[in-house]
Amino acid sequence: MMSTQEFQLILLQPPERLDENGGSALETQLARLLPQKQALWVIDLAQVDFMDSAGLVSLVSGLKSARQIGCRLVLCNVQASVRLVLELTQLDSVFEIFDSL
Repeated sequence: MMSTQEFQLILLQPPERLDENGGSALETQLARLLPQKQALWVIDLAQVDFMDSAGLVSLVSGLKSARQIGCRLVLCNVQASVRLVLELTQLDSVFEIFDSL
């Protein structure tokens, strides 16, 4: 028996700030991914040292979009300041978060 699985990894690396501008840029990138199914979307937050509510909105929006088309969205390399925001908003229990790729 042969089994073949096509799996596509998409890596997104947002800028240093996930604020109104950075969040908007991330949402634009995520919107371009919507036609792609059966994919793993990885958002590498290694360079992000600031995130406000606009950044949170972009992450939650991306997660919702991914789930609607059957994709998996995960976060990795989350800096301490960003992790704190995720913990305070209890979104750390909503997102899959990994220490590294």
